[in-house]
Amino acid sequence: MDLFGEPERGAVARRTPAPLADRLRPRSLDEIVGQEHLLGSGRVLRAAIETGELHSMILWGPPGSGKTTLASLMASVTGARFVAFSAVLSGVKEIREVIAEAERERARRGMRTILFVDEIHRFNRAQQDAFLPHVEKGTIVLVGATTENPSFEVNSALLSRCRVYVLQALEEDDLLAIMRRALGDGERGLAQLRPEVTVEALRSIAGVANGDARVALNVLEVAVLLTQASGGVRRVTEASIREAAQRRTLLYDKTGEEHYNLISALHKSLRDSDPDAALYWLTRMLEAGEDRLYIARRLVRFASEDVGNADPGALSLVLAAKEAYDFLGDPEGELALAQATLYLAMAPKSNAVYVAYNEAKEDVSQRPAEPVPLHIRNAPTRLMKDLGYGAGYQYAHDAQDARVDQEDLPEALRGRQYYRPTDRGLEAELGRRLAEWRRWRSERQRPRV
Repeated sequence: MDLFGEPERGAVARRTPAPLADRLRPRSLDEIVGQEHLLGSGRVLRAAIETGELHSMILWGPPGSGKTTLASLMASVTGARFVAFSAVLSGVKEIREVIAEAERERARRGMRTILFVDEIHRFNRAQQDAFLPHVEKGTIVLVGATTENPSFEVNSALLSRCRVYVLQALEEDDLLAIMRRALGDGERGLAQLRPEVTVEALRSIAGVANGDARVALNVLEVAVLLTQASGGVRRVTEASIREAAQRRTLLYDKTGEEHYNLISALHKSLRDSDPDAALYWLTRMLEAGEDRLYIARRLVRFASEDVGNADPGALSLVLAAKEAYDFLGDPEGELALAQATLYLAMAPKSNAVYVAYNEAKEDVSQRPAEPVPLHIRNAPTRLMKDLGYGAGYQYAHDAQDARVDQEDLPEALRGRQYYRPTDRGLEAELGRRLAEWRRWRSERQRPRV
């Protein structure tokens, strides 16, 4: 199948079993390990869930501490509808659709809706504000999950309407208990594979997991699957755990936080002209199975945003690398992406195009739509000519050095300069030409005494 084309016809989708961490999600509050300060007997959050007195809240805690599981169990225990979406992938349009459905369900069946927003810190202020009236009216019970400090990432109006609950990273004993449950569970866990894992091995996995139950279960699952059965038993060794842990560091959720962390690391390494770091982060993403087209898009964007006219050839080279990968596929085509990455890292840098475009964009969005000056309007009809369209237009190719002193910006924007070339790479020469042209036109337009 062509990575950049359509899937082959007749291809049959294979069902991939859910990861162990997903299969082993607790089905009741009693199955949750850890977070005793919130979910222990008589604690405020457990009491609210068990009595059905739900309220909007922010769950703040590190990855793998159980935020998604807890939100899902709230709906299960209280009989509420559970709607989940990610702030990375959704916007105000999706929020409105969910709210409309929640209002219908509330009116029709009196059913509450728990709206779980993963990574709520990624919503901007306008998106967060869209929740406010519906939280106040009780149309939804908002449960936001974040790994970031909500004091900085959630606007104060929304924060004041929600309780903040802090989830803690799981302790080693918590992780050991979760992994033992997985090893002994024949329905959802690994018991049917007959694994044997020593306490020392489990502690090694817990050390790698660093308080994240999802990491611990993923490493455990990979380690068991990597181990060959001997006499019907899989005896997991330290070597298989090390290999599983290494594989785990390369696998990440392509729509989750680590995805954005890695592409950010690649982009910033390129911007810092650090070819070694850039190549490392590129390789991390490739080995993790990242969509090659996504990587190519980001490199193309970088070529315009951070290299720009300091080296206009960078854009052509990156597009050629994308075509080379499209032609060769894996693994040969990966070398073209590596070549483009190293070229971008070493290219002279300029964000002058990016800055100029944003400034022009701001003028277009914030100012009135200025009329096009008459002299540069097209005049295909006699009426347009009679109205002055094109009158006084100077054809640059007929002028000496192809230079004319006519104004092309609307009158209200006369003198505006968006593009300010840097003194790096080819842009230094472009800057020299532009400065000389601006100086020439300024002298021509200066009132003569």
